[in-house]
Amino acid sequence: MKDRIEIEQPVAAAFARFNDEFDASLRSETRLLQSAIDRILSATGKHIRPLLTLLTAEACGGVKDSTINSAIFLELLHTATLIHDDVIDETKQRRGVPSLNAIFDNRVSVLVGDYVLSTALTRSIQTGDLRIVGIVSDLGRNLSEGEIKQLETADESIIDEACYLQVIYKKTATLLSACAEIGAISSGAADAEIAVCRRFGEYLGYSFQIKDDIFDYFKEANIGKPTGNDIREGKVTLPLIYALREGGEEAAGFRRIIFNKDFTTENVEALIAYAKEKGGIEYAGKKMREYRDLAVAELMKLPASPARQALADLSDYIVERNK
Repeated sequence: MKDRIEIEQPVAAAFARFNDEFDASLRSETRLLQSAIDRILSATGKHIRPLLTLLTAEACGGVKDSTINSAIFLELLHTATLIHDDVIDETKQRRGVPSLNAIFDNRVSVLVGDYVLSTALTRSIQTGDLRIVGIVSDLGRNLSEGEIKQLETADESIIDEACYLQVIYKKTATLLSACAEIGAISSGAADAEIAVCRRFGEYLGYSFQIKDDIFDYFKEANIGKPTGNDIREGKVTLPLIYALREGGEEAAGFRRIIFNKDFTTENVEALIAYAKEKGGIEYAGKKMREYRDLAVAELMKLPASPARQALADLSDYIVERNK
């Protein structure tokens, strides 16, 4: 597996420009708001989404100014959703450091999230492309619908793979699909190439989210949240869905834990152990790699180039990463 520095090489200069302009895009003369922004910028993640946008643009014709703008507003939009998600889920850690709502309060966090979202929308308009603005508008609706669908699924204790896939389609696959599609549009790509990039990003999004969900079953996963956090919130993800589906009569007691929302430390550990014992991790890993393979198959429809190879390497990085 290639490391991030190698993967970034075809767009290294553009990625450096993105980082500079992303930081510069969030500034305020309001002391409290700027304090919150400083916390956000100090805890930013791996920037997978802007890298995906830049690489797809490079693979389809070259990075333009509108590509940089697109990468910035997509990462801003993602950041805003994370801020709001932490308030909804009452999460106190994000990427191993205190979340915004743990440092400030929910009122400040929601308003900061709104500020970041508004900044993202402003940047999207600066691309000057109504197709991109339209994709962003649809994306905002999908992300919100995905969060609500996940809350509904947890509240009703729905244990169903098709429902799970619907949630991650709305929450993650549409976001990575938009990153790749917008990257292609910003480069001036033809409609056929844009469609290829859209499908590539969608499949990659499924793979990305399944990998994230697998992390929740391992203590050594260094992703900044406690093991079993999803289960404690009533979110039954693919490894456990598979185990409960294949477990027969012995699964009944574990289903009762979920239906009764009896998520004590002991019960959460038992559910994790059961998912592992019944092959849930292996099944989820298999599905993750299947989606990765579908993504790469789409990618191979683009002309060969260093950027296309970097996108294939990024696909491998996403499924092999350890955090």
